[in-house]
Amino acid sequence: MNMQRLINMILRKFIRKAVNKGIDKGIDMAAGGSKDRAQMSPQQRRQARDARQTAKKARKAARLARRIGRF
Repeated sequence: MNMQRLINMILRKFIRKAVNKGIDKGIDMAAGGSKDRAQMSPQQRRQARDARQTAKKARKAARLARRIGRF
């Protein structure tokens, strides 16, 4: 294995991790921050929980799409 391929392999690993973190942060920001739990009404708590679950599903879907895109 030549040096160029080795460097590319290592760079791709770091770039992939950086892109994953960026996408996860973007999804978290799109889901929006929430108030303190004590200041929320039951309806707001339910809505915040649903937003967290949706964000989690979106992150999983994004990871799956990136994994499929590699092939």
